[in-house]
Amino acid sequence: MTFSDQDRKIANIHDAEYRPFVYPDGQAFGDDILQLDTDMPLGEGFHVYRMPPGMTTRRHIHNGHEQFLILEGELIEDDGRILKPGDLVFYRDGTEHHSYTPNGCLLAVHIAGPEVSTR
Repeated sequence: MTFSDQDRKIANIHDAEYRPFVYPDGQAFGDDILQLDTDMPLGEGFHVYRMPPGMTTRRHIHNGHEQFLILEGELIEDDGRILKPGDLVFYRDGTEHHSYTPNGCLLAVHIAGPEVSTR
């Protein structure tokens, strides 16, 4: 059986082309996303999220559950919890938080709906 490029997409997280993530207000912080499902808005559904060293995400509320797996690097949550490669995290719908990475990180993420910035 063969698949068309419309039916199956394959990308390697280490050498694929990531797209810059730009917030609805036009602001960008250097983070970017690898997302194969182009029917979903960028940053929703399943994607790989890359944060550059020193980046802090905006404080936001989740509109739907968020789950992520740390693939590389370190992520520090606003409560001081340090997440490392192999940590799988679940945030319930309505959870508010922000994250910081001192040296950059790579995450596999599933977000059910758009995040709402609280800033």
